[in-house]
Parts: sequence; structure tokens; C-alpha cells
Amino acid sequence: MKPLLIPGICLLAVATLLHTGLIAPSAAVVSYAFYGAWIAGLLLAWRFHSTRIFSALLVLFLAQQAITYFSGGHVPPGAPGIKALAAIGILLPLDFVLISFERERGFTVSSLAPIGLLLFIESVIVAVLCRPDSLSATSHASHHGLWPAPLAFATQLAIGAAGVVLLIRYLLFHKPVESGLLWALAASFLALRFGGVGRIPSVYFAAAAFLLAGSIVETSYLLAYHDELTMLPSRRAFHDALLRLEAPYSVAMVDIDHFKRCNDTYGHDTGDQVLRMVASRLARVSGGGQAYRCGGEEFAILFSGKTTADVLEHLEKLRSDIEGSRLHLRGPDRRQETRGPDRRNQRARGRIQTGHAIRQLSQSIPSSEISVTASIGVATSKRENPSAEEVIQAADKALYRAKNAGRNRIETAVAPRRRIRAKSAGIA
Repeated sequence: MKPLLIPGICLLAVATLLHTGLIAPSAAVVSYAFYGAWIAGLLLAWRFHSTRIFSALLVLFLAQQAITYFSGGHVPPGAPGIKALAAIGILLPLDFVLISFERERGFTVSSLAPIGLLLFIESVIVAVLCRPDSLSATSHASHHGLWPAPLAFATQLAIGAAGVVLLIRYLLFHKPVESGLLWALAASFLALRFGGVGRIPSVYFAAAAFLLAGSIVETSYLLAYHDELTMLPSRRAFHDALLRLEAPYSVAMVDIDHFKRCNDTYGHDTGDQVLRMVASRLARVSGGGQAYRCGGEEFAILFSGKTTADVLEHLEKLRSDIEGSRLHLRGPDRRQETRGPDRRNQRARGRIQTGHAIRQLSQSIPSSEISVTASIGVATSKRENPSAEEVIQAADKALYRAKNAGRNRIETAVAPRRRIRAKSAGIA
């Protein structure tokens, strides 16, 4: 939850400092901060091929410029400025939601053309709606001396609905881009709430640009330290965690049984589903363990402050949980579909017969679902294993013994454990 909470805490800190008078930046400093954050965000988005953040920064810039232009830079603004606030208050959250649903497509003409056309159409709409009205030279707020004035209900509804959508998408996918869009929308709401022009709104627009740029940095960190497929911490995070550990600690190496056969039989898409299913079980391992994906079908679990005796019960629960899981296939595997006789040859028949022999392993389970098992080797840091490398090697050797002894079991590095071998299931 850090990518969701940290930007919100930063925005709250800015609001607190700004409205308590602890900071009072000049208009020039605020302007430089906004343009600096905007340019830095564009450069980061270009460098890391983030077309979504690039598009969001363009939307934010055009929104700020439109409000400033039609309000004439005055507070309270006239009728065109009020209309601009209302139009931007609806279009900006709508654009952020559309950007959230977009996929990263790289900086090509075909990928940037749709957002460019959308922004052009919206600019024309705002220009038409905000034409000066000779019958109303001043706003309602200027007559009554009330500013900031409450935003229109439609504006509040649009921003609130967009915020809910972005929050749901973050909770579903845990992507920093959704978090950045959410908090940039919150900062933009505060900017609109305080008139859209002037020192305070400009600070909030600058904060929105910083939050969008920061989401690119958070995304880069996520890609560097987390596995994109399973969302578990990656090998780099595993080695960094080892540097911070102090004895005693235990390392468990986990390997999915017959995973190559799974890929050969059901295809790589199903193999990816299997990896995600097993990773979801590993992420819930009890006993204070932290799971990592080290590569392929191999995972590692670190137990800080625990010995082998302390973690065996938790690992056995994990092994049983993996064995009892079932993966429902999304659709028929084209590898198992019968092709017409005109497309067969002798070599193809041989491959089909081989595949049929492999698939006999899963006859006990309906064809629409499969199951897997895992082998586990565990070792603890002791005097004979003082370094992390030696502990990992000991856990690997224990894992190989589990594989050689029949799979779907746990072996320790210190002494042979009571053999626990469950009834084979699925493809394992």
C-alpha cells in the first residue's frame, strides 16, 4: 500500500504547510516549480516510455493554462473563468479515467494521435463554452464577496466518480500510475476549489505534476524489485533482503514440480496462470515469511529470526495449500484440439501420440482444471552455515533431495525429515 499512501501523505503535508502559513512561496517560485515538475515529468515519461503519464501531464498543463487564460489571471474570475472552471472540472477527471484504461503503446504517431485529437476537441469545446458574455461581466462570487466559491455539483460528481474508479483500479492492479493519477486528481480538485488561479491553486497544480512524475519513479522501482508476472519481490529484492538479515534466519527454496511438462502440455499462457496461482499462495505464507520469485518456477522464502524447527509447520501448510489448489482453464488448449486429416503427417502423428501420453497424467482431474505440487528445501543459518550463500546452497541441496525422493515434499538441510508424500494430483 506504500505507492497509494505515500503520495497522499505528501499532498496532505503540502496542504498543511500551505494553509497554516508555514510556507508562503512567491508567485515566481510557484510558477518555476510547476513548469519544472511538468518538464521533468515529460522527460521521465519519454525516457521510460510512459505514454499514460505523458498524456496526463499534457492534460494537466492544458487545464491550468485554460483556467489562467479565461480568468485573466484575476481572483475572483469573471464569467468566462467560472465557465472554464466548470468545464475543466468535468473534462480533467474524465481524461484521467480514460488514460487509466489505456495501455502503454510507446511514443509513435499512431499511439499519440488519439490523445492529441481528444485534447484538440476538448480545447475547442472549452473555447466555445468560455466565450465572453457581455450580459454577465462579473461572476456571482464577485457580487457577494464569496471566494473560493463551491464547485458545481456536476464537477464534484465527476471528480468523485473518477476518484472511485482510479482507487478501484489501483486496488485491483496495484500499479503506481493509477495511484499517481488518483492523487494528481485530488491535487487538481484542491486547485479548482481555491479558484484555479493564484498562488495556492498554482501550488496544488505543481503538486499534481510532481505526483505524476513521482509515479514514474515508483513504477521503475516496482519493475526493478518486483516480478511483473507474479507481483512478488524479485531476485534483486531477495539479495537485498539477505544483506539486512541477522542470524538466526531460515531460507526455504520452493520449486513447482513438473513445470516444464505443464508448459509443454497446456501452453505457456496456462503456465503463467500456474505461476500466478502458486505465487498467490506463497504471498500468504504464515510464520512471518516473505516470498520472492528467483526465476522460472523457483521461489524463495525468508524467515527472519526463525529456525528450521520453527518454520516446518508453516511450510507444510504451504505445501498442502499448493497441492489442494485448482486452476480452472480459461478455454480449450489449441494444442489438444484435433486437426483435420489434410493437415496431418507422420511426424505430426508422432507428436500427438507423445502429447497424449503426457496428458494421461491428469486423467484424474476434469479437463477444465489442473493442479500442481511443489517441492521445498529449507536451511537455517548456524555456525556451520555462517553466510547467506552457504545457507542458500544448503537449502538448494535439500530441495534437490526432495525432488529425487519423489517430489511434493519438504526436506531439511540438517537431517532427513519424516517423508510426507501426498497423492499426486494433476500434472505434478
